[in-house]
Amino acid sequence: MKNTQTIALATLIILIGVFGFQTKEPWTAKQMVSPYELNKQMRLDDKTIPVLLSVGPEAVIEGSVDIGPGQDGKNIDKLIQRVEKLDKDQEIIIYCGCCPLQKCPNVRPAFKALNDLGFNQHKLLAILNNIKTDWIDKGYPTAQTE
Repeated sequence: MKNTQTIALATLIILIGVFGFQTKEPWTAKQMVSPYELNKQMRLDDKTIPVLLSVGPEAVIEGSVDIGPGQDGKNIDKLIQRVEKLDKDQEIIIYCGCCPLQKCPNVRPAFKALNDLGFNQHKLLAILNNIKTDWIDKGYPTAQTE
């Protein structure tokens, strides 16, 4: 237990170090959530699970909605339609996972759209490598595939 808390804290410190001083990103360090933290939150109960939106190639995380790659303007329109009726304080977490976060072409336009819509509790899942390494390989819950 202590070991996983130490890992989570170390990951958060790294995230803040890597992204905390970059002003070009549309999110702040406080708006990032680690895969460990999201998995922990998902295990608590259904009432605490945020709206999970995949802005990458497919919805991999259990319970997430597939919006489509955020680099495509049509998918940003789809994102806006999906969230426009939600309360501005609704917790929303977006993710991609196609590649390392720093290079991802999908999360920035999607996160900016949520900023522009005035959401207050939106976050980015900090997938530093890719969805396979940072989520699937850790045994975290995945969407059922047919």
